[in-house]
Amino acid sequence: MSDQDDDVQKYALGAVAFVVVLVLAGVIGLAASRVLQAPRAAGPAATATAAAARTSATAAATGVERIYFEVGQDSLPADATDVLNRVAEAARSNGGTVLISGFHDASGDAAANADLAKRRAQRVQHALEANGVTADHLQLSKPAMTTGDGDPQAARRVELRLQ
Repeated sequence: MSDQDDDVQKYALGAVAFVVVLVLAGVIGLAASRVLQAPRAAGPAATATAAAARTSATAAATGVERIYFEVGQDSLPADATDVLNRVAEAARSNGGTVLISGFHDASGDAAANADLAKRRAQRVQHALEANGVTADHLQLSKPAMTTGDGDPQAARRVELRLQ
């Protein structure tokens, strides 16, 4: 009978080990799926950070810096500081003019959207002035409406182009 008891214990331990392996595999799989889906389920802060990363990468290639705003807000986002510092440094060092363009989309009231885009551009203008860029080196353009089915965040931007 002791051989049977040993066999039962071996099977029981094997079954426990199998359950432990299944649980570990499930936990690892769940963690991996959350990590892979994190950018899609990210909140506004992560979206803003991703936009800032896109902005830095494209700014070098196009000469255009972008600041993305939250829906319905004209306050400068936290990640705007780096962009503003780069543009201010470039404007101070080469004496060029910074063209500041606010954008909005076609949804909702067109006049309110244009006003919001203008206020955003003015916030950027004031921040650049506070960063040592003189007013005669800053030029605001008329707010522009974005078109197409692109990223909705693109409609909530201010572009800065050093001329």
